[in-house]
Amino acid sequence: MSSEQPVCAPNQVGGQAVIEGVMMRSPRCLTVAVRRKNHEIVVREQPWKPVFPPGLLKVPFVRGALVLIESMQNGYAALQFSASQYEKDLPEDERPTEAEGSGGTASRLGMVISIGLLVALPKLLAWGAGHLFGPGLSMASPYFHLLAGFFKLSIVVGMMLLMRRSAEMYRVFQYHGAEHKAIAVHEAGLTLSVENSKQFTTRHARCGTTFLMVVVMVSIAVFALVLPLILPHSSGLGTAFLSIPPSIALMFPIGGIAYELQRFLARHVDHPLAQILLAPGYLVQRITTAEPTDDQVEIALVALRQAVENESTAPALEASTEPSVRTFPSFAAFATEHGIGPLFR
Repeated sequence: MSSEQPVCAPNQVGGQAVIEGVMMRSPRCLTVAVRRKNHEIVVREQPWKPVFPPGLLKVPFVRGALVLIESMQNGYAALQFSASQYEKDLPEDERPTEAEGSGGTASRLGMVISIGLLVALPKLLAWGAGHLFGPGLSMASPYFHLLAGFFKLSIVVGMMLLMRRSAEMYRVFQYHGAEHKAIAVHEAGLTLSVENSKQFTTRHARCGTTFLMVVVMVSIAVFALVLPLILPHSSGLGTAFLSIPPSIALMFPIGGIAYELQRFLARHVDHPLAQILLAPGYLVQRITTAEPTDDQVEIALVALRQAVENESTAPALEASTEPSVRTFPSFAAFATEHGIGPLFR
């Protein structure tokens, strides 16, 4: 890449770790870079268009839930691509069949499980704890919602700790750290290089893990304010069950509030209050990120470089009806082809 300034602001680039790779999205382009076992780097590039009307994506407190839906869609597609590349390196008898590889049912099942674990179960546990250690808590009690929030946070952290024990997921967490380091280099305006990435930590204020923690905090406040109005003076197991449907509906405005709050905190990341509010997310990022190897950072830099570079050629990229997939025999070959030597930019 030339030494000219990037065509999109650094804070307009976000990413996600995938299987043996990283996905990066700039305002108009999406790139996934994956390293195969033979050290080849497979890069998938495509234009990105918002699913929802652009006008809605500019409306505060509305755009948050919409951006979350789009991010889930992008992430799922990137995971599918990375999984397809990973499966190519598996022995023939270990590759999943077409039925096993179908993600539609698994995606729907995952959504149901997520609702059960993060919405229903915390409320039932809060009801149970209230009766175990006292006379019970009504829906109007702030302690009920604090307890539910505590159980929700415990479930999330517990699941992540279990995931980290898996060797495969630990590598994904390393790529998550590589993604954060690459973006930090870009935001600092430095040359995109492995060496420059080493001066940054694996934590980042705009991380999805931090967003999840902000959602938990916001949900405690919103549920404590709204659910008593819907179910006044109510207690008992039946009320805990009745609170689940409105709680699911409230997740959309909660997502919108959390999105705006995280954006605000990320813009003022050095303020002491922002540091306090971001602290839970940073702590949990110690679980969901791990120090990456140099070759993992290389993949994150490739994905980031292509996403940013493609912003200048987005109209030409949009003319293609299919994503572009290219394979490079090594990182050195990628660097040589793009005329960048050992360093980027």
